[in-house]
Amino acid sequence: MKTTLERAFELARSGKFETLKQLQRAHSAEGFSLQQHSGPALFEQLRNLMKAAKRLDE
Repeated sequence: MKTTLERAFELARSGKFETLKQLQRAHSAEGFSLQQHSGPALFEQLRNLMKAAKRLDE
């Protein structure tokens, strides 16, 4: 079983999400708690991973 943060990073790398809100909804739908989804540093890391994943898809 993956931790909440491991799964969040995995989702961010998937290329399926353009916004943090989309990622959080998907993460929550999988049964993960969003309580660990906080803080500007984490949000920036997730956004950067999503941007990089989108560039790879293009």
